[in-house]
Amino acid sequence: MSKKLLFNLPRPTVPIVTRATIDKVASSWADTSTDEFPIRRIYCVGRNYREHAIEMGHNPDRELPFFFQKPADSAVVCCPSSSISTVPYPMATSSLHYEAELIAAISKDGRKISTDKAMEHVYGYSLGCDLTRRDLQAEAKKMGRPWDAAKGFDSSCPLTPIIPKEEIDMGDDTQIQLEVNGDLRQSSPLAKMIYSVPEIVSHLSELFFLRQGDLIMTGTPAGVSELAVGDEVSITCGEMLPCRFIVGP
Repeated sequence: MSKKLLFNLPRPTVPIVTRATIDKVASSWADTSTDEFPIRRIYCVGRNYREHAIEMGHNPDRELPFFFQKPADSAVVCCPSSSISTVPYPMATSSLHYEAELIAAISKDGRKISTDKAMEHVYGYSLGCDLTRRDLQAEAKKMGRPWDAAKGFDSSCPLTPIIPKEEIDMGDDTQIQLEVNGDLRQSSPLAKMIYSVPEIVSHLSELFFLRQGDLIMTGTPAGVSELAVGDEVSITCGEMLPCRFIVGP
C-alpha cells in the first residue's frame, strides 16, 4: 500500500545561466535554458578571511575551518533580468549585518574528497549574502549556544543564478565587493581567503557526505556592518552576475 504525503512542499531551486551564444562579442549573460539547480543544503564556512577574523575579535592564524548551515528555503534568488529583489528585515533583531560571499555549487556526490579532486565536484558559482542577526549571534557566542537563530532565519541567503565553472574566470585576483546605497563597504581579492574553494570542499567532505544540490558559502571579507530598511545592497565579483536587493520592512 503506497503512502500519501499529508501535503507537498516546494523544492528550493536556483536558475542556471550560461553565456549568451547570440552575443559573444559583448560576452553578455543570458538565461539560455530552463535548467534549475535544486538546493539540498546550504553550508557556510566561518571566518575565512584574515581581516574579517580580526574585526570579529578572533585569532586570524590558519586553523581548521568550521562550518554552520542555513535552511535550503532561506535562499532568495536575485535575478538581474527582473526588478530588484526585496529581502524583508527579519524579526527579533535590531542589528542585521551583511556578509558578501562567493558560493560554490556541488553537482557530484563525495566524501573524504582530496584537494586535488575537489573541483571535480564543483558545478559552478553563485554570489550571495550571508545575512546575519548580529545581536543574536553575539548573545549565542556569549552563552556558548548554536548560531541557528542568528544565521538560519527566513530569507537570510540572497543569491544569484549559478554559472557553470567552465564559463567564468575566477582567478585569485578576482575582487569580491559589496556596496550599500552606492558606498563601498567590502572589497577583497579571492586570494585572501584563508582556505581556497578546493580546500573548503575537502575539509567539509570530512564532516559530511557532500551531495548534488549542496551550496557552500565560502566566507566574507572585512567590512561587515549593519543594514537598515530601505538600504540597497549590491555585490559583485569579477564576471559573476551581480547580487542586488533592497532591505524591505
